[in-house]
Amino acid sequence: MTIEATRPEKPMWKRVAQTSISVAIVVGIFVGIMPQIADYGDVWETIKAMTSFEAATLILVGLWNLVTYWFVLTAALPGLRFREAAVVNQASTAVSNTLPAGGAIGVGVTISMLTSWGFRLPAIGLQTIVSGIWNNFVKLGMPVFALVLLALEGDITLARLVAAVVGVAVLVGSVVLFALLLKSDRLARIAGNKAGGGVNRVRQFLRKEPLTGFDDRASRFRSGTVELLARRWVRLTFSTLTSHVSLYLVLLVALRHVGVAQRDLSWITVLAAFAFVRLISALPLTPGGVGVVELGYAAVLTIGLDDLLSAQVVAAILLFRAITYFLPIPLGLTSYLVWRGNRSWRLTLPERDLLAAK
Repeated sequence: MTIEATRPEKPMWKRVAQTSISVAIVVGIFVGIMPQIADYGDVWETIKAMTSFEAATLILVGLWNLVTYWFVLTAALPGLRFREAAVVNQASTAVSNTLPAGGAIGVGVTISMLTSWGFRLPAIGLQTIVSGIWNNFVKLGMPVFALVLLALEGDITLARLVAAVVGVAVLVGSVVLFALLLKSDRLARIAGNKAGGGVNRVRQFLRKEPLTGFDDRASRFRSGTVELLARRWVRLTFSTLTSHVSLYLVLLVALRHVGVAQRDLSWITVLAAFAFVRLISALPLTPGGVGVVELGYAAVLTIGLDDLLSAQVVAAILLFRAITYFLPIPLGLTSYLVWRGNRSWRLTLPERDLLAAK
């Protein structure tokens, strides 16, 4: 039996194992750990005490947060219209939030939608990588910014200072490396060959033929990135920052609406917790980080609080996650149905190229 013949069985085992691990983590967190932080009865009473106005404004802030990422997509992919960004983003997010390894499947959904609308694969790949790099720059920068604010507040420790220094070093190093790769075609080709060597070692282990041309692909990627950023780096940077800040505001509004005042948890403390948990959420332990993210926020934000405040904080975290994690799922299903049923957006490659050139 060949390697190719047995390939379908491996993903099934991997999916089963990954699903089992994810379920075990989620159950362990919500059944075993979270009740030790706050009583669920008190949490539910806190949520029920919210007024209709508070619930409505929180949902509106959550919906705005969803909209902000559509601006990132239109900035990173010339020719993508706002309504198309909404549909593709919500559909891929719903997949990422519900399925094990959903992030990878979400990329597949994104590619299927965009190619059906007349986008070329190189442009899609460039958009995915560049928007991902910009998101990671902001994720690395926000903890550093939060620690600086804590230091100005006088609430800084040696551990936080070390974390800030390390964060600055990683961020500066990442930006410098990215800038060097964009500046030099030779460095881009060297990086491409290095990455290709890693890929081919994996392929060799899987008994597959090696691939070539990584240097040319890296060179083309560099040229495309330089061209894209020359026209859109301001728009891309502003929209990415807006998206991350909007997500933070959903958490902050949730905390304030359940009764956690500024004197209990300052907006700077909340920002610091948000920034560091965002780094943790990058680990694909569960779909959409469910369980892991909630525990991260609860562990950081309830330090030193009494039982009542801890219950309010956990209530806010669960509301925040309900809006940012669960709300995109039905919207994503609707978006998928729109994509399947709407043929008017399916342009030819030349038609889409004309839109991208505007």
